[in-house]
Amino acid sequence: MRSTKTSTSGAAASRRARRKVDDARPRLFSFRERVILRTLVLNLAFLGALLARFPHAALAALATRGDWFLDGRAGPGAERARADLFAAASGLEWVYAALRDDPYRKQLPDPAKPEATPEPAPVATSLTPAPQDPEGPSPQTPTPVERPLFALDGTPVWPWPATLHPLVASLPPEAESSLDSVARHLAAGEPNPWLRVKALHDYVADRVAYDVEAYRSRNFPPQDAPTVFRTRRSVCAGYANLLAAMGAAAGVEIVVVGGDARLEGSDVTGEAHAWNAAKVDGRWALLDPTWNAGHVRDGAFVKQYETEYLFTPPEVQGISHFPDDAAWQLRTPALSRGEFFRQPMMRARFYAHGLRLRSPERSQVTVDGRLEVVLDNPQQQFLLGHFAPREGGATSECRVENGREARLECAFPQEGTYRVEMFVSPQRYGTYHEVGELEVVSRGS
Repeated sequence: MRSTKTSTSGAAASRRARRKVDDARPRLFSFRERVILRTLVLNLAFLGALLARFPHAALAALATRGDWFLDGRAGPGAERARADLFAAASGLEWVYAALRDDPYRKQLPDPAKPEATPEPAPVATSLTPAPQDPEGPSPQTPTPVERPLFALDGTPVWPWPATLHPLVASLPPEAESSLDSVARHLAAGEPNPWLRVKALHDYVADRVAYDVEAYRSRNFPPQDAPTVFRTRRSVCAGYANLLAAMGAAAGVEIVVVGGDARLEGSDVTGEAHAWNAAKVDGRWALLDPTWNAGHVRDGAFVKQYETEYLFTPPEVQGISHFPDDAAWQLRTPALSRGEFFRQPMMRARFYAHGLRLRSPERSQVTVDGRLEVVLDNPQQQFLLGHFAPREGGATSECRVENGREARLECAFPQEGTYRVEMFVSPQRYGTYHEVGELEVVSRGS
């Protein structure tokens, strides 16, 4: 008994001594940082289980909102944990790409492989308004300014007016006897290389109707260029194939680019899509005839020619389009898929109106019952905003403060996930067009 007591007392003394030594050592992490790291480990274990069972959804969640438990946290520990999470997501992008469903893959040519990294064409923008008196009153309706088509160096000024090329608008019937005859007619009548590409783009965007039935059923008829030219109906693959073929017939290098694109109301990860890149004066420019052809409303295609995705600046195109081959982003450094997911889902029209989103900086955010959106609005456009539950329900308006710094404030009635949509118009009492959206998780007030 005595020996046992002595042994036990000695062990206790030894443990106390070790604790004193441990307490005297400098700690690598603060208490808060240790809590963050433990939470990170638990979340990684949870994500590991999700990856095993639902790999595609789990990878998207990790890349988009894997740092949800760090909301509102700052400091070295939080930033290190956030960086580690997103680095892990980037390292798993190949798994996401391998599991990604691309129903158009069989309808597209082999991916274009440039000999070297494509050099983007310089695309100027007409987004900077004329200086105004800062002390003067804000105009009720900004004075329209005629935008030039080209900068002094001959490169296009984006965006161009939504007007069909005159050759397309007045194309004689005999010139439309074949794909080649149309392309040769347009090429012969337009000496400017940029306007020549626009004419080819405009023909495809104007003459082809989107095949909503095929898109919804996933039962695609042939999307090759001759078939699309004959039927005048296609999904994105057909638009892209026809434009590339017309470019070849006109002596213009136009390639098909496959990847993902994010639409209004879609998941932030987007869905499979196809668009084009054209080589003009030795440099590459981006264009999407499908998105410039019109839109789908109530299950039907509505023809509405646009130019938002014609010679779009790469940083604007990259908000909604993510090519399979990073080279076709035409930007350095290229975005990772996770960075693409995390960008707020703005349309090109948002930037065409000169708007810049200051906050929030993510496509999905978590708030305590109230969201504030802050935008730079140098052209003093008029904004509206509303929100509705993600799964459907009543729509509520956001409070708006217009001006050179515009604000939208959305107060959510209860916990849940909401879709916040933003609209803009150059006139207070005019037609407002959607320019972007955010997904918001409200934890309640």
